[in-house]
Amino acid sequence: MRGMVLAGVGAGLAALAAPMPAAAQDAGGLRPDQKEFRDLFEELVETDTSLSNGSCTLAAERMADRLRKAGFPEDRLTLFATAEAPREGGLVVVYPGTSDTLKPLLAIAHIDVVEAKREDWQRDPFTLFEEDGYLYARGVSDDKAMAAALVDTLIRFQKSGYKPQRAVKIALTCGEETNGAFNGVEWLVNNRRELIDAEFAINEGGGGTADENGNVVEQTIQVGEKIFANYVLEFTNPGGHSSVPRPDNAITQLAHALVRIGAHRFPLEFNETNRTYFRLAGAGRGDAIGDAMVALANDPTNAEAEAVVNADPFLHSNLRTTCVATMLDAGHARNALAQRAQANVNCRIFPGNTIEAVGEELARIAGEEGLKITILEPRRPAPPQPPMDERILGPSRELVERYFPGVPLVPVMSNGYTDSTFLTATGIPSYGVPGGWGDPDGNGVHGLNERISARSLYVGRDFLFDLVKALANPD
Repeated sequence: MRGMVLAGVGAGLAALAAPMPAAAQDAGGLRPDQKEFRDLFEELVETDTSLSNGSCTLAAERMADRLRKAGFPEDRLTLFATAEAPREGGLVVVYPGTSDTLKPLLAIAHIDVVEAKREDWQRDPFTLFEEDGYLYARGVSDDKAMAAALVDTLIRFQKSGYKPQRAVKIALTCGEETNGAFNGVEWLVNNRRELIDAEFAINEGGGGTADENGNVVEQTIQVGEKIFANYVLEFTNPGGHSSVPRPDNAITQLAHALVRIGAHRFPLEFNETNRTYFRLAGAGRGDAIGDAMVALANDPTNAEAEAVVNADPFLHSNLRTTCVATMLDAGHARNALAQRAQANVNCRIFPGNTIEAVGEELARIAGEEGLKITILEPRRPAPPQPPMDERILGPSRELVERYFPGVPLVPVMSNGYTDSTFLTATGIPSYGVPGGWGDPDGNGVHGLNERISARSLYVGRDFLFDLVKALANPD
């Protein structure tokens, strides 16, 4: 999942839009190193890594082969897979550092992708196609641009003989896009923690937004995210003939419960990340919602400011736990009373709240006797919020100013979910980094005709290279 910020902040910051630095612009052709990177990126993108038909294991092997050809010794490459999920493997790479005291930096990127049907797309979703400054294929934005850039970074280190202070580790993993399938980061945390042990980690989840002219108008760094849980709400009934209705109708009871849940607003919550985001992003908007964001960050009891902010769906969700019905299943015949009625309710839970406590709250809100609530597996960990660590924010801010003069770096808590959850929960705080960017429409991520602009791909690649170097050299 690509953790883009789609709150309309970019429109409010349009006055700060800046052209790309001249050195980053394509002057009629790619540099030799960019051509090598594009070839790597194309191979990764055109390796189908969907759960139904693809193989993350094959993609990981192909990336390992590129690292070998660049001179990586075999003992720095760890390919992994399990007998239960042989096509969902991954790769961990270790590039040594010079310090005996600094702990490593870990960078992760998932190489699995959301399903894509050829009949729905304009082109084959697993063939990279370039048109009008954009590259199209499944995974180009989510998350193979970052995965390819990380492999490319270590290849550039190896070829130049670069010696960072911190060891740099990268993990390319499967399972981020498919809840319930094998998850590579979870497996590494539980089975090979020593491989990925680090001071902190970087991941997807941050990034920028461009305006309608292609100018980057904001960059974000993700510091924390919600967790998710699925709850099955169920009513059962003896049923009977539809000509003799009963007052305790399973479908009616479920409908009443869902109406109450849909109308419920969980309480507003602030932590350091989203309070900072509301202050900085709100100040940059220059509109009524921006003014309300700042006012609410300063006084969370300001009901008038909250009402204004809640008009924006992203901002409303960024302030609280949210729960929404996503699936229904009821009845067994058109002429019979339902013996069972079920609904799936998907909740995105604000950090600091437990899955179990939210389930209890759903039961209270529903207010119907006979309701059974089942929490579906797998249950994700509920880690604490990562700290606003200047060791990560400082270098990120400096690079944003260098690459995008006048564009602020804004910390953001994601309403969505990434594999950072597993790392932060195990004591490796993980951050979604800036650099690349997307358009306000989301670039087809998880949808049709996914795309990334060529400028975002190549500039984002250089940005990530510089960021990894900066984080690996704190002195």
